[in-house]
Amino acid sequence: MGWFKRSAKPEAVASTETDQSDLGTLLLQGEDMIEQLALAHASWGLGSADRWGLDQRSGVVTWTFPDRTATAQAQILASYNPSAQSWLWAWANQSILTEMSRDARVVRDWAAAHGHAGPAEAQIAADDEKAATLSIPIITFGPVTLTDQDGATSTFGIDIN
Repeated sequence: MGWFKRSAKPEAVASTETDQSDLGTLLLQGEDMIEQLALAHASWGLGSADRWGLDQRSGVVTWTFPDRTATAQAQILASYNPSAQSWLWAWANQSILTEMSRDARVVRDWAAAHGHAGPAEAQIAADDEKAATLSIPIITFGPVTLTDQDGATSTFGIDIN
Protein backbone atom coordinates (compact mmCIF):
# COMPACT_ATOMS: atom_id res chain seq x y z
CA MET A 1 0.00 0.00 0.00
CA GLY A 2 1.61 3.25 -1.07
CA TRP A 3 0.14 6.11 0.94
CA PHE A 4 2.63 8.72 -0.17
CA LYS A 5 4.42 9.53 -3.41
CA ARG A 6 8.15 9.83 -3.00
CA SER A 7 9.93 12.56 -4.89
CA ALA A 8 12.90 11.53 -6.96
CA LYS A 9 14.87 14.42 -5.45
CA PRO A 10 13.57 15.30 -1.96
CA GLU A 11 16.57 17.48 -1.28
CA ALA A 12 15.14 20.01 -3.73
CA VAL A 13 13.23 21.60 -0.84
CA ALA A 14 16.45 22.75 0.82
CA SER A 15 18.25 25.98 0.15
CA THR A 16 21.05 25.60 -2.37
CA GLU A 17 23.39 27.22 0.14
CA THR A 18 22.89 24.51 2.79
CA ASP A 19 23.79 20.86 2.99
CA GLN A 20 20.95 19.50 0.89
CA SER A 21 21.93 15.88 1.35
CA ASP A 22 21.28 16.08 5.11
CA LEU A 23 17.78 17.46 4.55
CA GLY A 24 17.15 14.97 1.74
CA THR A 25 18.15 12.10 4.02
CA LEU A 26 15.94 13.45 6.79
CA LEU A 27 12.98 13.72 4.40
CA LEU A 28 13.47 10.14 3.19
CA GLN A 29 13.68 8.88 6.79
CA GLY A 30 10.54 10.84 7.62
CA GLU A 31 8.71 9.40 4.62
CA ASP A 32 9.66 5.88 5.71
CA MET A 33 8.49 6.53 9.28
CA ILE A 34 5.19 8.02 8.10
CA GLU A 35 4.62 5.06 5.76
CA GLN A 36 5.11 2.69 8.72
CA LEU A 37 2.74 4.75 10.89
CA ALA A 38 0.11 4.86 8.14
CA LEU A 39 0.28 1.09 7.72
CA ALA A 40 -0.12 0.60 11.48
CA HIS A 41 -3.06 3.03 11.62
CA ALA A 42 -4.72 1.21 8.71
CA SER A 43 -5.51 -1.54 11.24
CA TRP A 44 -8.24 0.64 12.78
CA GLY A 45 -9.36 2.01 9.42
CA LEU A 46 -7.26 5.05 8.53
CA GLY A 47 -7.85 5.67 4.85
CA SER A 48 -11.21 3.89 4.73
CA ALA A 49 -13.57 6.18 6.68
CA ASP A 50 -16.85 7.25 5.10
CA ARG A 51 -15.95 10.82 6.01
CA TRP A 52 -13.66 12.82 8.25
CA GLY A 53 -13.53 16.31 9.65
CA LEU A 54 -11.27 18.55 11.68
CA ASP A 55 -12.62 20.98 14.26
CA GLN A 56 -10.02 23.73 14.71
CA ARG A 57 -11.60 25.05 17.91
CA SER A 58 -11.36 21.71 19.73
CA GLY A 59 -8.31 20.50 17.82
CA VAL A 60 -10.00 17.13 17.21
CA VAL A 61 -10.03 15.18 13.95
CA THR A 62 -12.95 12.74 13.60
CA TRP A 63 -13.24 9.81 11.21
CA THR A 64 -16.73 8.35 10.72
CA PHE A 65 -17.37 4.72 9.79
CA PRO A 66 -20.70 2.87 9.51
CA ASP A 67 -20.14 1.12 12.86
CA ARG A 68 -17.86 3.46 14.82
CA THR A 69 -16.08 6.79 15.03
CA ALA A 70 -12.42 7.50 15.63
CA THR A 71 -11.10 10.74 17.15
CA ALA A 72 -7.70 12.20 17.95
CA GLN A 73 -6.09 15.49 18.88
CA ALA A 74 -4.60 16.96 15.72
CA GLN A 75 -2.35 19.65 14.32
CA ILE A 76 -2.31 21.22 10.86
CA LEU A 77 1.12 21.39 9.25
CA ALA A 78 0.35 23.00 5.92
CA SER A 79 -1.94 23.23 2.94
CA TYR A 80 -1.30 22.72 -0.74
CA ASN A 81 -3.15 24.69 -3.42
CA PRO A 82 -2.76 22.78 -6.71
CA SER A 83 -4.32 25.54 -8.83
CA ALA A 84 -1.80 28.09 -7.52
CA GLN A 85 0.91 25.43 -7.21
CA SER A 86 1.82 26.70 -3.77
CA TRP A 87 2.47 25.16 -0.38
CA LEU A 88 1.61 27.28 2.67
CA TRP A 89 2.76 26.39 6.18
CA ALA A 90 0.01 26.51 8.81
CA TRP A 91 1.87 29.13 10.87
CA ALA A 92 1.58 31.52 7.92
CA ASN A 93 -2.04 30.73 7.07
CA GLN A 94 -4.39 33.28 8.65
CA SER A 95 -7.34 30.89 8.36
CA ILE A 96 -5.69 28.40 10.73
CA LEU A 97 -5.96 29.03 14.46
CA THR A 98 -2.63 29.59 16.23
CA GLU A 99 -3.17 26.58 18.52
CA MET A 100 -3.55 24.34 15.46
CA SER A 101 -0.17 25.32 13.95
CA ARG A 102 2.10 24.48 16.90
CA ASP A 103 3.77 21.54 15.10
CA ALA A 104 4.26 23.63 11.95
CA ARG A 105 6.10 26.26 14.02
CA VAL A 106 8.34 23.49 15.42
CA VAL A 107 9.27 22.48 11.85
CA ARG A 108 9.90 26.12 10.90
CA ASP A 109 12.08 26.76 13.94
CA TRP A 110 14.07 23.56 13.41
CA ALA A 111 14.65 24.38 9.73
CA ALA A 112 15.78 27.93 10.50
CA ALA A 113 18.10 26.76 13.31
CA HIS A 114 19.71 24.17 11.01
CA GLY A 115 20.21 26.45 8.01
CA HIS A 116 17.44 25.05 5.80
CA ALA A 117 15.84 28.20 4.40
CA GLY A 118 13.33 26.44 2.12
CA PRO A 119 11.27 24.70 4.84
CA ALA A 120 11.36 27.89 6.93
CA GLU A 121 9.68 29.98 4.19
CA ALA A 122 5.97 30.75 4.66
CA GLN A 123 4.98 29.85 1.11
CA ILE A 124 6.80 27.63 -1.33
CA ALA A 125 6.17 27.21 -5.04
CA ALA A 126 5.30 23.55 -5.44
CA ASP A 127 4.06 21.29 -8.19
CA ASP A 128 2.25 18.06 -7.29
CA GLU A 129 5.50 16.08 -6.93
CA LYS A 130 7.16 18.61 -4.65
CA ALA A 131 3.95 18.99 -2.62
CA ALA A 132 3.83 15.21 -2.12
CA THR A 133 7.33 15.33 -0.66
CA LEU A 134 6.52 18.29 1.56
CA SER A 135 3.07 17.18 2.64
CA ILE A 136 3.89 14.12 4.65
CA PRO A 137 1.66 14.57 6.56
CA ILE A 138 -0.43 17.71 6.26
CA ILE A 139 -2.29 16.84 9.48
CA THR A 140 -0.62 15.10 12.39
CA PHE A 141 -2.52 13.41 15.19
CA GLY A 142 -1.93 11.59 18.46
CA PRO A 143 -3.52 8.50 20.00
CA VAL A 144 -6.85 7.57 18.39
CA THR A 145 -9.96 6.87 20.46
CA LEU A 146 -12.30 4.39 18.79
CA THR A 147 -15.96 4.50 19.85
CA ASP A 148 -18.31 1.69 18.78
CA GLN A 149 -22.04 2.21 18.22
CA ASP A 150 -22.73 0.73 21.68
CA GLY A 151 -20.46 3.36 23.30
CA ALA A 152 -17.54 1.02 24.03
CA THR A 153 -14.18 2.76 23.60
CA SER A 154 -10.62 1.73 22.99
CA THR A 155 -7.46 3.68 22.27
CA PHE A 156 -4.94 3.06 19.49
CA GLY A 157 -1.54 4.61 19.93
CA ILE A 158 1.95 4.09 18.57
CA ASP A 159 5.16 4.77 20.46
CA ILE A 160 7.65 6.07 17.89
CA ASN A 161 10.52 6.53 20.33
